[in-house]
Amino acid sequence: MSYQSPVREMQFYLNDVLGGARLAKTERFAEATGEMVDAILTEAARMADDILAPLNWAGDQHPAKLENGVVRTSPGFVDGYRAIAEGGWVGISAAPKHGGLGLPMTLTTCVNEMMSGACLALSLNPLMTQGQIEALEHHASEALQSLYLPKLISGEWTGTMNLTEPQAGSDVGALRSKAVPNGDGTYAVSGQKIYISWGDHDMAENVCHLVLARLPEGGPGTKGISLFMVPKYLPTEDGKPGVANSLKVVSLEHKMGLHGSPTAVMQYDDATGWLIGAPEGGMAAMFTMMNNARLGVGVQGLAQAEAAYQKALGYALERKQGRVPVEGGTGTIADHADVRRMLMTMKALTAAVRAICLDTALSLDMARASEGDEAKRWAARGALLTPIAKAFGTDVGMQVAELGVQVHGGMGYIEETGAAQFYRDARVTAIYEGTNGIQAMDLVARKLMDGGVAARAMLAEIGETVAAAPSEIGPALGEAFDAVSETVDWMLSTEALNDRFAGSSPFLRAFGLTLGAHYLMKGALADGSAARMALARFMIRQLLPQVPGLCQTAREGADDLYALDADALAS
Repeated sequence: MSYQSPVREMQFYLNDVLGGARLAKTERFAEATGEMVDAILTEAARMADDILAPLNWAGDQHPAKLENGVVRTSPGFVDGYRAIAEGGWVGISAAPKHGGLGLPMTLTTCVNEMMSGACLALSLNPLMTQGQIEALEHHASEALQSLYLPKLISGEWTGTMNLTEPQAGSDVGALRSKAVPNGDGTYAVSGQKIYISWGDHDMAENVCHLVLARLPEGGPGTKGISLFMVPKYLPTEDGKPGVANSLKVVSLEHKMGLHGSPTAVMQYDDATGWLIGAPEGGMAAMFTMMNNARLGVGVQGLAQAEAAYQKALGYALERKQGRVPVEGGTGTIADHADVRRMLMTMKALTAAVRAICLDTALSLDMARASEGDEAKRWAARGALLTPIAKAFGTDVGMQVAELGVQVHGGMGYIEETGAAQFYRDARVTAIYEGTNGIQAMDLVARKLMDGGVAARAMLAEIGETVAAAPSEIGPALGEAFDAVSETVDWMLSTEALNDRFAGSSPFLRAFGLTLGAHYLMKGALADGSAARMALARFMIRQLLPQVPGLCQTAREGADDLYALDADALAS
């Protein structure tokens, strides 16, 4: 079964569950009418299904290669990228001033899901560029914007972000890369960066690197870091790629998955760069890009869940094995109870994550399109949802992809069936753009610094769904709601931050499951169909009972985690 973009599901959650039509009522997004959105989704689906999806297997089996200092991409990727660029899919949400369409991030989120579901390795390239576009729009000078943004938006040039160094992973403040003023407004940037997605390739005429480095006067830690634009080729006066900059790809990583996406070790030796934003304001500028990317990575998890589910369902509806226990069933393994359990779990969790990701994007769009207190409320909502979208979305991506292998049985362990690729590709999404543990810590610390206002506002919405749910389902949803609410109160009352951190991952999981059930129930009430009510009932009755236990764990504090010292751990 080949990948098919889930356009109808996107339209349903946007229109019937989340109230996406409100975007077109704002001045900023007035052009995002229902007709335009549907037309764009239809055209993007055609591109993803017909052009990108056939490249997925080729990218996995024929990885990008470094040959004589040049990165050669997987077969078909050059043409696939050309379809993305020429279709205008890179700059959907970019400002019209520089050639973008200025459409909502919500719409870009849908398009990115389709591209990621079709071929995750290739879709990672435009995602990096989109994050760079947003960072430049917010922080770069007019001159740099005029030079770089039109090229990035058109897809002629692509973007990367360079944070990680061998000795500085999640601790970005430990970086050693340096930037020395050249006296002409440029800087000499030196250092080594690792894990640079699409650090080089043969698909576009220039690769533009955003590099974190420390100025001579830069203080210690993250506060002393600045951000620089360091292109592969130095632009000429007429904006064309000129001479090669003093940077190179040292090597490409051999990875568990995403083989078609070249992950580079980059070396900068007095490479010419331009300051982005204020000196020592690098982290603020980079976080603009990273917040965009964190939602995008959550969508990658969603996309792999959708693709894995489609493949598993297709196999289950064809494979005949054993005595069928259901009268009038399909006659395939889809009739067996445990296989049906896995398929229902995959379908419910995928729908839940889609709603969370779309609600995150919608909230961020409404913050941009609103003013005053309303804008602040939407922004706080989007900020609260972002770590949940990233971490829960990618956890679900891994879980559903793993279930997809299990549905295939022994054939799932055979690479030629393609089921294992989804799990291997999805695995890194829980690691990059801030590990899921860091997302959970962010949720219980920074996202509760408002005294829990945003969290309780979200819980109030869930409470309304509890009240509206049918009597045979509502109490189970209410138990999850009560458990999450109690845990929010506990987190806010706990002064020891490490006690919060100790329970942050189970808490995020509990919040994500409860949110997902809330959206599925809202969808069932809005649609009125037996199928959507059955899916919501399954989610609430079979998956949501985990929530009280997760919340109990979240409230245990850190003592049990440190009960064994290092010697005891090793014994």
